[in-house]
Amino acid sequence: MVTIAIIAILAAIAAPSFTPLIERWRVRQATEALQSTIYLARSEALKRSGGITIVPDTSAWEGWKVKDSSGNTLQVVPPTAKVTISLDKGAGSITVDRWGMLLFGTTTTATTLDFTIAPDSGNTANTQHLCVGAGGRVAQKSTC
Repeated sequence: MVTIAIIAILAAIAAPSFTPLIERWRVRQATEALQSTIYLARSEALKRSGGITIVPDTSAWEGWKVKDSSGNTLQVVPPTAKVTISLDKGAGSITVDRWGMLLFGTTTTATTLDFTIAPDSGNTANTQHLCVGAGGRVAQKSTC
């Protein structure tokens, strides 16, 4: 009984120190999911001569879908728990043309995108940026 009590006390003391680590893992998971979606959309657009669209489920990019020009869903990414993803250009879909260039909304010219992936706790130390160049080059950085 004493051993169990000691283990419970040690676990209660150690648990709060794991919070930043868990937040970092969640942010990293969401960042890598978004990055792999962009790579998938670019490769499908090159293969299918364009017409691939990444559509957010909500204005905060809490989950998204990749669709082809016929409206068929190629990939569905559910929301990541306790992580907020926002795009510097706001809500709207991203279209990938046949050359792999990313077009935001109704624009016809390639554009750069800055996704901010942050934990819901507001801890800015664990915030990541996914910087996407007009040509589709993707980089994970602390700022774009």
